[in-house]
Amino acid sequence: MGFLSYSMSMSLDGFVEDPTGSIAFGDPDEEVHRLSNDQTRATSVFLFGRNLYDIMEDFWTAPERADGHPVEAEFAQLYTAIPRVVFSDSLTSVAPGCRLVRRADALEEVARLKEETDGELAVGGPGLAASLLDLIDEFRPRVVPVVLGGGKRYLPLGADLRLRLVEQRVFDGGTVHLRYQRVR
Repeated sequence: MGFLSYSMSMSLDGFVEDPTGSIAFGDPDEEVHRLSNDQTRATSVFLFGRNLYDIMEDFWTAPERADGHPVEAEFAQLYTAIPRVVFSDSLTSVAPGCRLVRRADALEEVARLKEETDGELAVGGPGLAASLLDLIDEFRPRVVPVVLGGGKRYLPLGADLRLRLVEQRVFDGGTVHLRYQRVR
């Protein structure tokens, strides 16, 4: 049986996107990117909502990624080798290596994938994560030392979650990686 993790960079005040919808504030330095590469190596399936899929797919499958900085080139290679499931009601097709599932079927589909998959299923995108909240086993925020003052939150307000800190790491650039397991 697999487990479901939710990992995204967030500002100190809890936002994964700034008020304009950009995630550029969270662009990782090389040290943080190595952590992302390690996490990606351990991932069996990526699960994306529409917005994060558009960002990730366009950027990481572009030919120049494979010829870029070694850490980024490694991530691009890892990323394209992992199956990706995209949850969207507006898309009619997705890129090779991806599978499209209607958003209304997300909970049922991810529960099935957890049963059938050995290893980690990594959910990306706060909207999709909110719809799968009851299935998420680990939360992995990377707190970036910036205050955005608004945007899209890492988690919806009002969620009652009991978590246990199992890992923390502070990077030289000030980003803090936290890993919490859900207490059930």
